[in-house]
Amino acid sequence: MISPGITLAHVRAALALPSFDVEAAWAPLHVRPLIPRVAPPGRTARPAAVLILLYPLAESLTTVLIQRTPDPGVHSGQIAFPGGAVEPGDADSVAAALREACEEIGVCQEPVSILGQLAPVYIPPSNFLVTPVVGALPWRPAFTPGPEEVAALLEMPLDALLDPARKKETRMHLRGIDLEVPYYDVEGQIVWGATALMLAELEARLRRVLAAPHAFSSIL
Repeated sequence: MISPGITLAHVRAALALPSFDVEAAWAPLHVRPLIPRVAPPGRTARPAAVLILLYPLAESLTTVLIQRTPDPGVHSGQIAFPGGAVEPGDADSVAAALREACEEIGVCQEPVSILGQLAPVYIPPSNFLVTPVVGALPWRPAFTPGPEEVAALLEMPLDALLDPARKKETRMHLRGIDLEVPYYDVEGQIVWGATALMLAELEARLRRVLAAPHAFSSIL
């Protein structure tokens, strides 16, 4: 049993690991990746970025997700990290993630320290190739959700990634097929798809670090 208590040192060590495939573990039984890592041949994906923002809350390292407002788009009402398309004025994925965090959750002037990135995730319905950028603040920011895009904020301690009770399955009708889809339960909300895949990769990396801390003694 892995003890909780994830720190920024654990996260830094986890992000220093090479990227690895988590789809097989995250999509059990016959459900092989619902979300491919790259665009199919002949299709050029649009670059996008999200910010996985970490900060202390109640003595736990915590991250924030948003529930998108209902709209005609393909991601209406879904739970996600703050983020969106890389715009022409953005220098890179980090700049895009920070800009979107400013627009969607009001984190604008805070000194976000960029820790690293997770593997990009391709999202077929919107044709985005999303880079998850991981950043940290030394305090919980005063969130100001953008009402046009954000219906609610959800905060999740990273220790919850290690709780088996948080990982569940639900039946969904996707691409004409009924499937049992894995998801994380965050404040009673279903976090699935690309966002769940990002959380699953972060979880897998953290578990590797926590299971063998002696291998990362120079970092921890």
